[in-house]
Amino acid sequence: MIKRWGRVAFFVLLLIPAIVVIGIVVVRAPDVVVYCAHDSVYAAAIIQKFETQTGLRVAVKYDTEATKSLGLTELLIYERERPQCDVFWNNELLGTLDLQKQGVLEPYKGSGYARIPEVHKDPDGHWTGFAARMRVYIVNTNLCTASYAAIEERLTAGDLSRVAMARPLYGTTLTHYAVLWRQLGEAGLVAWHDSLRERGLRVLAGNSTVKNQVAAGGCDFGFTDTDDFFMAQDAGAPVALLPVLTPAGQTIVIPNSVSIMAHCPHELAARRFVDYLLSAETELALANSPSRQIPLGPVDRSRLPNEVADLVPAAAKGCSLAGLGESRTACIAWLKEGG
Repeated sequence: MIKRWGRVAFFVLLLIPAIVVIGIVVVRAPDVVVYCAHDSVYAAAIIQKFETQTGLRVAVKYDTEATKSLGLTELLIYERERPQCDVFWNNELLGTLDLQKQGVLEPYKGSGYARIPEVHKDPDGHWTGFAARMRVYIVNTNLCTASYAAIEERLTAGDLSRVAMARPLYGTTLTHYAVLWRQLGEAGLVAWHDSLRERGLRVLAGNSTVKNQVAAGGCDFGFTDTDDFFMAQDAGAPVALLPVLTPAGQTIVIPNSVSIMAHCPHELAARRFVDYLLSAETELALANSPSRQIPLGPVDRSRLPNEVADLVPAAAKGCSLAGLGESRTACIAWLKEGG
């Protein structure tokens, strides 16, 4: 009985938010709590380096592949009255915009905020973008010419039974559709969407499935993101990319976003972590990771992989995603009705 209660007491003490010494075991509470939707295989190295440089301990909660960033967004809304999280590192922006609308985010403009272009941050500091992906066409060069002329000819009037896109109700394809909704209007997007479907466009489960089909030769080209493209390229597939251009001639740049939770438990440490994420050091580290995130702030170009450096000018033409929430909501409602 004594041994059993001893074990219970040990685990209770582990949960106490303080430094507790039990024999030679030291249990230390975290200095900052991060909810992270970016892939843990890349994010963990960034977080570990922050801990090493600052001496601060980070407790991190990652999302799951099944829920993407949606699960963490819903959890943050649920916890709004008693916040457990200090910093939300999202791998996109639309979910962060939902949190801003819900009043869950605390404005902060630190040193990291200052180096990011205006188009990729909230003017009041509720969120800041960094280290982006871009919407691109992935082209199997054995089957199709990687040129805008060839792509446009197919998308305008050709058969699309060998062209693929992820289901637009989720992820970055939803962001793509929301951008088109804002630029073309509802009627314009619906007409474009219906034309693609009527000519046989293949709608697949996700961007990685699109990438796999094109890389394997099951499709000639498709819509995906830069990180998926680079996975195919690294695997030796005969693929090339072209940035997707909107009707306004802009690219669709989808940054990571970072924000501080209102009334969070560790605000000072949260600010240090946000500034670190928004630093040139972090953007360079993510640019040199296998996902090849595109830096949005100024960095030493000589330290970028050539393929990322080549994308920087296109990323500079990215359209603003700020204020896209209304278009996203309308787009989701239409898609759920059978769009």
